[in-house]
Amino acid sequence: MKNEIAEILRERSLKPAIPPEQPTMDDIVDVQEAMLISVPGELRDFLLNSSYEIYGHLEPVTIADSNCHTYLPEVAAEAWARGMPREFIPLCQDRSNIYCVSESGAVYIWNETLGEEPEEVAGDVWEWVRDIWLEC
Repeated sequence: MKNEIAEILRERSLKPAIPPEQPTMDDIVDVQEAMLISVPGELRDFLLNSSYEIYGHLEPVTIADSNCHTYLPEVAAEAWARGMPREFIPLCQDRSNIYCVSESGAVYIWNETLGEEPEEVAGDVWEWVRDIWLEC
């Protein structure tokens, strides 16, 4: 399933004149150290293989360029400061909603305005890509 979803995303993505920098395992290590939290396997796979794709209005977090507004440690620090539970890792911000990943790899949505507990929206990151990102 993951490979098919990644391929659909790749086919639909914009192809910028200057492609974004490709992330590496060193980038994963750097962001984990910066956030003091381990990145779940499916999220790690997504960050390395598809997070840099450009599609629709949603902009998932990235890890290759620390100056980018989607750089995971910066997005996480901001989300946690605004009240998102610390055990979640942000995946994508959409206005006042933040899609975030639990330790188990499930994707939740947290709304900072409502201040409620995150609600599960997808069983894993690839399901989120298929059902939410590609449907926007």
